[in-house]
Amino acid sequence: MIAETGLAALWCAAALAVLQLLLGLGYWRQGIGGPVPARALAVAQGLLTLVAFTALLACFAISDMSVALVAHNSHSAKPMIYKLAGAWGNHEGSMLLWVMVLGLSGATLALIERRLDDAMTVATLAAQAAIALGFFAFLLIASNPFARLDPAPLDGRGLNPLLQDPGLAFHPPTLYLGYVGLSVAFSLAVAALLTRQVGPLLARAMRPWVLAAWIFLTLGITAGSYWAYYELGWGGWWFWDPVENASLMPWLAATALLHSLNVLAARGGLRAWTMMLAVIAFSMSMLGTFLVRSGVLTSVHSFAVDPTRGSFILALLAIYIGGALALFAARVATVREGARFALWSREGGLVANNLLLSVILGIVLLGTLYPLLAEAMTGEKLSVGPPYFNATAGPLALLLVAFLLFAPLLRWRHDTRPKLVRAIPGSAAALVALVLTFAVAPHMTLLPRAGLALAGGLAIASLLPLAGRNLLRIPLATWGMAIAHFGVAVALAGMAIDSSSTVEKLAAARPGETLAVGPWAVTFADLQPVVGSNWTALEARLDASRGDTRLTLAPQARTFSDPPTETNETAIATLWDGQLYTVLGKPDGTGRWQLRLWWKPFVTLIWLGGVLIALGGALALVGRVRRDWRRGKAA
Repeated sequence: MIAETGLAALWCAAALAVLQLLLGLGYWRQGIGGPVPARALAVAQGLLTLVAFTALLACFAISDMSVALVAHNSHSAKPMIYKLAGAWGNHEGSMLLWVMVLGLSGATLALIERRLDDAMTVATLAAQAAIALGFFAFLLIASNPFARLDPAPLDGRGLNPLLQDPGLAFHPPTLYLGYVGLSVAFSLAVAALLTRQVGPLLARAMRPWVLAAWIFLTLGITAGSYWAYYELGWGGWWFWDPVENASLMPWLAATALLHSLNVLAARGGLRAWTMMLAVIAFSMSMLGTFLVRSGVLTSVHSFAVDPTRGSFILALLAIYIGGALALFAARVATVREGARFALWSREGGLVANNLLLSVILGIVLLGTLYPLLAEAMTGEKLSVGPPYFNATAGPLALLLVAFLLFAPLLRWRHDTRPKLVRAIPGSAAALVALVLTFAVAPHMTLLPRAGLALAGGLAIASLLPLAGRNLLRIPLATWGMAIAHFGVAVALAGMAIDSSSTVEKLAAARPGETLAVGPWAVTFADLQPVVGSNWTALEARLDASRGDTRLTLAPQARTFSDPPTETNETAIATLWDGQLYTVLGKPDGTGRWQLRLWWKPFVTLIWLGGVLIALGGALALVGRVRRDWRRGKAA
């Protein structure tokens, strides 16, 4: 009955989505209904989606093999964490997770948003219901997560071993919170265009949702990068894989939208541009869902192989995004021009930020879709990899960082050239860092050298908005901006050092042999069989030394029986100045084993920077919400 309860909750939630949409149309045309019933329907819909997803979790927890999704993606012998995470480690479950987050977002919006008038509230909730309705139809028609098997198998096939990692419990839900958070911004933009209420009030209502979505996307991308780094055993942290790009593109659009909203909220400017970015940001979320869930890509992250499902998602993408763009085209002439500003101003700096982010987004979008379009038209498989992205997006990303050295120090509306003196500390720090790179690493290539120089400059420039002020009285939003920009500097430094200073050693060795990688001497000491909860493995013991430092690492070559799969489990030693990364490969038939060793100086700065960026966003979010709450209480 658990599965039937979940399915019934889905059907009821879909019916409420229909009512919520009809209520919005009725209010729009004849003034029937109002915000109170719309809010009630949104809350009930969110609760029903929560019931449905909880039912799916229960089916996985008790290993109900009569549910097809459980039988295909779980096993009774699996640890509980992987049973539960397996609920979204597949196509149907991941889409139900998407729908649940979408429903709860709409319910939260209905419960807490009180700044919008009745027309905007009803229109926003109706737009949110329209989005939900498409995904309810997708689940109930093409991807039923509660479908039964008769007869039920004795046990399940098990979860893909590459997904049997704690990262699965964190990475997809975090990304989905980011993806679906942008749906609220999309719905608010649609409602604003319908009601012709594009202005600072809209920006203040939309900004917390975009900021929260951006924080979760940042955390999700950071966690996904580290998960792939240690799980796949290839030694890299970003490969420009289409699935990676599917999460990066919404982040780029959300970053541009967030900065544009600041202009709209503070100065009333960039009105039409902000509406367009809200549509683009959610479009990138939908596109990412299509790429990962349609079967057009082959990846550990993509589950659907049925072209019908891909066509369904593509149709939803066309309806929602095509409809929103048509509405934008029809109503953009009615959007009033915002406050004027000089080119040399904070608004001008944010416009430059938006343009650079948009161009980078276009480059990533083109590199991601071109191979798919070329294969569809010619039948030939093409590959667009790191050389293209690094050569095109890399310099623009550095130019964007260069703008961050002075743009946050500019004043609103108009600034004077003598005020550039505020940018001297950051520029001087960048120059000093550049000179140091020549002294320490004279053979470093251009992009890493420029990256390190700009990272040094930004690390100083990001703290300048705090200089000379009472630190206890500085708004949290300002703290958030400073910490987020400082995080960009930290991450950029890690990327530059990793790309220029990583040392790799690939060798075939017998037990007892010693290999050198960077400053480390690594001895292949032993090889022993080990047994885990649902796998067996051969485990190498590697004794590493550097000066007085001694380490032991134990990479494994694992074999899973359900499903039959071989994986390589990395062993990584993290030190203050970098990571020693080791992988055990296959035997060569002569008693030797393949070993891959990397010394990666300061690579952890990449993920530390990502965490700092998200922390800065969180502080800004708390500051904005607290300030709005105080204003509402005072009113």
